[in-house]
Amino acid sequence: MIRFTGVTRAFGGRTVVDGFSATVPDGGVLVLTGPNGSGKSTLVKLTLGLCAPDAGTIEGVAGRRLAAVFQEDRLCEQLGAIGNVRVALSRRVTNDEIVAELHAAGLPDTALGAPVRQLSGGERRRVCLVRAMMAQADVVCLDEPFTGLDATLDAAIAYVRERIAGRDTILVTHSPAEAAAFGGQVVGLG
Repeated sequence: MIRFTGVTRAFGGRTVVDGFSATVPDGGVLVLTGPNGSGKSTLVKLTLGLCAPDAGTIEGVAGRRLAAVFQEDRLCEQLGAIGNVRVALSRRVTNDEIVAELHAAGLPDTALGAPVRQLSGGERRRVCLVRAMMAQADVVCLDEPFTGLDATLDAAIAYVRERIAGRDTILVTHSPAEAAAFGGQVVGLG
């Protein structure tokens, strides 16, 4: 369980998150919605420890393994799909296992060997999803994870839903359909 209590964060004198309180139940999903600039991504960064709250507390994250899909891809451009997934995994995971997951996420064989800088936006997002889903994480933060996947959105959602089962998950989305597909508590910001 993750518990946010009175979390506040400002940047450059502008309060982005103001007194946020919510709970992610054990193995549950907290969906954050709202307009741009309402603090959704900041809450993800706070959860991941990439910045600290100015006030309030976040309990239930310390000592747990974390994985994330950010709004931007954050891939190693010179590596292929397999290499980008491998950076988040133990050495015991085989390339065959990675390829099976990339296929399950909808990445075609033709995209497996190329550096990710040569992949389409949708193919790059699939690599990001697989990297986060294969990581041995207890907490998964998904910040607009399905950007660029319009044609295969339902398959990508099904892939992620199956793999987050039992993990505390925070999903940031502008899409009511994505929020509904994941269930859980929906909190509108802004």
